[in-house]
Amino acid sequence: MKIIHIDMDAFYAAVEQRDNPALRGKPVIVGGSPESRGVVSTASYEARRFGVHSAMASAQAKRLCPQGIFLPPNFEKYEKASQTIHSIFRKYTSRIEPVSLDEAYLDVTRNILKLDDPAELARLIKQHIKAATGLTASAGVAPNKFLAKVASDFKKPDGLTVVLPDKAQEFLSPLSVRKIPGVGPVTEKRLYGLGIFTCRDLLDQSLEKLARHFGKFGAELYEMARGIDESPVVTGWISKQIGSEETFEADLLDLRVMERELGRIAEEVAARLVSEKRAGKTVTLKVKYSDFSTITRSLTLPRPTGGEEEIRLEAIRMLREKTEAGRRPVRLLGISVSNFDRVRPGSSQLELFPA
Repeated sequence: MKIIHIDMDAFYAAVEQRDNPALRGKPVIVGGSPESRGVVSTASYEARRFGVHSAMASAQAKRLCPQGIFLPPNFEKYEKASQTIHSIFRKYTSRIEPVSLDEAYLDVTRNILKLDDPAELARLIKQHIKAATGLTASAGVAPNKFLAKVASDFKKPDGLTVVLPDKAQEFLSPLSVRKIPGVGPVTEKRLYGLGIFTCRDLLDQSLEKLARHFGKFGAELYEMARGIDESPVVTGWISKQIGSEETFEADLLDLRVMERELGRIAEEVAARLVSEKRAGKTVTLKVKYSDFSTITRSLTLPRPTGGEEEIRLEAIRMLREKTEAGRRPVRLLGISVSNFDRVRPGSSQLELFPA
C-alpha cells in the first residue's frame, strides 16, 4: 500500500490567523476564556513555544503565555475550510478515510493522476491545499497508516516525511515511545518504569511481556515497534453518527474538570450537527479509563436534538450516574449523536510500496 496521512497545522488557530492578518505571527489560543474554566482547543505555533497545548486549562495557558490572544472557537469557519480540504483529496483519490475536520488518511496505491510516486502526490496535495485555503498541512507518506501518521508529525509545520518500506525500523528506532499513537503520559511513565524509552527499546521486548503489562494494547505496541499495521483505509461509508472525543495529556479524576471537557465537546458536536442539518434522538457518552478499558453509555430521547445544552446535560448525567468517573482516572471522553431523524442527501504489505 501507499498511504498519505494529511494533518493540518494548528488548524483552528491557523484559520483565525488567515482570516485576521493582525493575528499572524502572534500567539493565538483557541478555546475557553482563561477567566472561566475553559480549556485550549488549539494553539498556534507561536503559543506552543511557551508550552501551551490542546486540552490544557485556559487559565494555565494564560500563565504560561500572558501575551496570548484567546479566541472562542468558530466551528462554522472550520467546517467550511475542512469541506474545501476534503474536496481537494477527492481530486487525487477516492480512497479517503476522514479522521477529523483537519486530518485524513489517503490510499494512493491507485490514484486519479496515475502517479507512482506517493511523495510527489503528497507535495501536490499540500500545494493544492495552500493555494485553495491559504493553510499549510503536514504529510506523512508510508506503506501503512501507523507509519504515515507518525511521519506526518515528524517535521511540523508544513512538513513532508517519507518512510520507505526498508527504512521503517531506521525511522522508528530513535523515536520516543510517546510518538506512538495511544501512548499518553500514564503509559509513557509505565514504559519508562520498564526501561523502555524509545521504539528501539520497545523492539527488544517480548510479546508476552508487553501483553502482561499492558493487556491488549501490549500486542499493539509489539506490532507498532516493528512498523506493522494491517488496518485498511476505510472508505465509502455514510456517517450514522456525529461525534467528537478528546484524549487528555494527563488522566482526569476531578468530575468538575470532566464536565468542563464535556461542555467543550458538546459544543463541537452541536456545531457539526447544525452544519450538516441533522438532529438525532440518541446521545452516546464514551469513556476510556487509564487502563485503556472503554465503555459507552447511551440515552435515547423522545425527540431529536441538535442543541448543545441538551447534549451537554445528558452527557454529564450519564457520566455521573452510569460510569466510574471520579473514582477511576479517565484518559478519554467523547460524545456522539445518532439515530437521526433526518439526514441531508447528500498490513503492512511493505513489498507493494515501491511498485
